[in-house]
Amino acid sequence: MSERIAPAWPVERRRAPEPQRSVTLTDLVRVPISRWRTVVVTAAICLAAAVGYVLLVPPSVTATAVVAVRPVVTDAFTPTGQAADRSVNMNVESGIATSTEVMQIVAKERGGTPADIRDALKIEIPAGGQILRMSYTAGSVDDAVAMVNLIAQTYLDVRKNMYEQQRRAMLESYDDSIAKVTRQREALQRRIGDGQSPSAAAALAELNALNAQLAELNASRAEIVAIDVTPGWITQSADPDTTKTSSRLLYVLAGALGGVLLGVVLAYVRESTERVVRTAAEAHEAATLPLLGMVRSRGFRARAKAVDADVRYVAMAIAERFRHAVRTPVVVIASRPREDTTLITASLAVALAADGKDVYVGDDSGRIDQLRAVITADLRAVPAPGPSSPPAKSDGAGTTNGAPAATQDAEATIAIDVDATVMLPRITATTSGEVSGASGTPGVMTAMMADVPVRKLSPDVVQVGTGRVRVG
Repeated sequence: MSERIAPAWPVERRRAPEPQRSVTLTDLVRVPISRWRTVVVTAAICLAAAVGYVLLVPPSVTATAVVAVRPVVTDAFTPTGQAADRSVNMNVESGIATSTEVMQIVAKERGGTPADIRDALKIEIPAGGQILRMSYTAGSVDDAVAMVNLIAQTYLDVRKNMYEQQRRAMLESYDDSIAKVTRQREALQRRIGDGQSPSAAAALAELNALNAQLAELNASRAEIVAIDVTPGWITQSADPDTTKTSSRLLYVLAGALGGVLLGVVLAYVRESTERVVRTAAEAHEAATLPLLGMVRSRGFRARAKAVDADVRYVAMAIAERFRHAVRTPVVVIASRPREDTTLITASLAVALAADGKDVYVGDDSGRIDQLRAVITADLRAVPAPGPSSPPAKSDGAGTTNGAPAATQDAEATIAIDVDATVMLPRITATTSGEVSGASGTPGVMTAMMADVPVRKLSPDVVQVGTGRVRVG
C-alpha cells in the first residue's frame, strides 16, 4: 500500500533578539489614540462632575477692603522708621481682626455665627507694611460688600476702645499720684505756716521737691491726654464694582482638561498593565510561528480597499509559503484585547478559496453561524471554476481518486480531504487526542494534527472560485 508522504513542516529559524527600540513621540501619541474610549469616558466623567458642581454649588462673590494700621504715639508726625512692622505687630493685629469680640459684634449686626464669618474672612498682610487686606466671600455682592466693610470698621472700633481703656487706666493712675503729692504738699505748707517745722530751710527744700514732682506728673498726664488713640483707617472700602465673582466657565474648562489629562494617564496605565500583542516581533514571540503579514482593522482610519488589499496579500503569502503543505494551520492574532477576528478570518478563508484552496474554518465558541454568514456575504468577484479534471484512476494500492470523499459524505471528518487544505483555528487552549479514521473505506488515510480536534463538517459548503470553504 502506497500513500503520499506530506512534506515536512516549514521551519523558520529563530531570529536573534532585536535590540530594544527607543520610545519615540509617535509611540507616545499612539497610546491615547488607540485607547480613545478611555480618554473620552474619563473626560466625560470629569466634565459631568464639574458641571454638577457648577449647578449645585451657589456662586461666590469676594469683596475686599484695605485697612491701614498706625501705631499709637504721642507725636503723630514722628516717622516710624524703615522697620514699620516693629512698631505694630501685624500678626497681633490680624488676630484682633479675627477675634471673638469682633466676630460676635458682626454676627449680632448682620446675623450668622462667628465661626462661619471667620471661615469666610481672609486677611492678608503684605511683607514690610502696616496694611490688613480683608477679603470676604459671600453668596451675593451686597452681602460680601456689607460684611467686609462692617468687619473692617468693627476692627478699628474695637482697637480704638482697647487704646482708650489703656489711656483711661493710665490717666487714673496719674490722677491718683497727683492727688497724693498734692495732699503731701498741702500738709507741708500747713506745718510751715504753723511754725512746727524744726528747720525752715529743710521744709522749703521738701516743698520745692513736691512741687517739681507734681509738675512732672501733670506734664506726663498731659502727654497721655494728647495721645491720638486712632488705630488706623480704611484706605479702600469694598465696592460692588470692585468685587470678584467666581468664574463658572473656568470650572467647566478645568474639569474637561483635567479629565483629558487623567484619561491619557489611565490610557498609559492600561497600556502598561495589559498583555497584548502590539508589534510584529511580539506576535512572532507569542505564537512561535512565522509572521506572514498584517491586516489593518476596518475602521474610520482604514479604507475598505486597503483592508481588502491586506487580506489578498496575506492570502498570497500563505499560498506561496505553504504551496505543497498538507493541512497547514494558520493563526490569526488580534492586536487589541477582545477584538473580534471573525471578519478577518472569513475574509482570509474566501481569499484562499478563490485561489483554489479548500479551506476549513474551525470554531468551538459558538460563532459558526456568524462565520458562515460573513463568508457568504464576503464573496468577491472570483474567476469561475475551470473544467473539472477527469477522475484519477485507482492505482490498485488502495488510494482514492481525485474527488475528495468529503463532497460525497457531508458528515465525513475534516481529515479526509488532506491536500491543499488550510485551517484557520481560533486561538484557544485545546487538548490533543488520539485521532482515528472516521471512514470505513479501505485505503483512505485519516490524519489530524495535534492540538486541533477532529470536527464534523456541516452540510453547508460554500463554493468560492475553484475552492471551497467549510465551517465547522
